[in-house]
Amino acid sequence: MNWLLESSSWAPKLASDHVVLQLHEWGHRERDRRATDLTELLVRMAAADGGRQVSVQLADQGQQALIVALSHRPMRPVVDGGALLELAGLGAASCGMDTAEDGRRVWAMLDL
Repeated sequence: MNWLLESSSWAPKLASDHVVLQLHEWGHRERDRRATDLTELLVRMAAADGGRQVSVQLADQGQQALIVALSHRPMRPVVDGGALLELAGLGAASCGMDTAEDGRRVWAMLDL
């Protein structure tokens, strides 16, 4: 699943609503709070890059969900160990970030 959102103050909440609803449709209802918290932080991180849009992608495989936010603003590589620690503290099984021509990607894996 993929959602393109305007990079605004309401984007994190809207993105987390989309993610949780899709997880429910896939039969996963046990991790709503973690999915919400991780998605909102990922979107806030991507939106902080100053782009006009943020993309959110969700995929599941087995008993894990991958949540990815993309900033759509090309920039230099960013290393923010504090942000990754915060994602881990919110329950990410693994997480990371990288940059590409289409912007910064931040992602988290959530055990379902």
